[in-house]
Amino acid sequence: MRAVVTVIGKDTVGILHKVSGICAEYNANVIEVTQSVLQDMFAMIMLVDITKLSGDFSELVDRMTELGTQLGLSIHTMHEDIFNSMHSI
Repeated sequence: MRAVVTVIGKDTVGILHKVSGICAEYNANVIEVTQSVLQDMFAMIMLVDITKLSGDFSELVDRMTELGTQLGLSIHTMHEDIFNSMHSI
């Protein structure tokens, strides 16, 4: 099982560190990361393996959302199945 984490907002030092740190707390393994900085705007997509997640997936989602609020970022975390359903024709 995998999840997709997206992060968008003003670029600051440590965004990747903080997001991946929460993944580590929940034993969610970051598989792939792509990120870009356009002028002062930060955009990142992470693919995360949640097979061995310690805790409930909804807790991970809530922690990521809370981090986004603290940092002034938009952080969305969704199960890969939902992501794929949303983007299939």
